[in-house]
Amino acid sequence: MTLEKGQKFSAKHGPDAQADPIIKDKVIKNARQGNLACAVAFKIAAALEVPPAEIGKTVDLLDLKLSKCQLGLFGYQPDKKAVKAKAPENRQMEEAIRNALVDGKLACCDAWDIASRFNVRKMAVSGACESLSIKIKPCQLGAF
Repeated sequence: MTLEKGQKFSAKHGPDAQADPIIKDKVIKNARQGNLACAVAFKIAAALEVPPAEIGKTVDLLDLKLSKCQLGLFGYQPDKKAVKAKAPENRQMEEAIRNALVDGKLACCDAWDIASRFNVRKMAVSGACESLSIKIKPCQLGAF
C-alpha cells in the first residue's frame, strides 16, 4: 500500500490493527525524536524473539518513522539515502545478487545474507544493487 501525502503510516495496517503492548513499550522506550533506527528495531526483535516485521508494524501503528536503514536506503539526513552506487566487490557477489532476484528485485533479507556470505558490509551489497539498477524490496521491517 502506498501512502498518500499526509496519510499516517498506521493506515497501511487498517483501522482494527493493534500493537502488542510489550513490543509497543520497547519501541517507545527506544525511539528518539519520533524515529527508531533499523539496527535498534532488529535488536528489539531479537530480544523479544519476534519477527522484525512485528517491530515495523508497531512503529507504523505508533506513527513513528524507521530511520538509518542498515542498507543505507532511507532515514538519513539531509539526503534521505546514504548508499552510493558502487560496482560489486567481485563477479561472485554480482552472481549471488542476480541469482537471488525475485521479479527483478532483491529482498532485504537476501541482501543481508549475501553481505554475510561475502563478509562485506550490508551497504556494499546495496551499493552494488544501486550500480546494477536493482531495487531492494521487500524490507524486513516493512518500510518498503
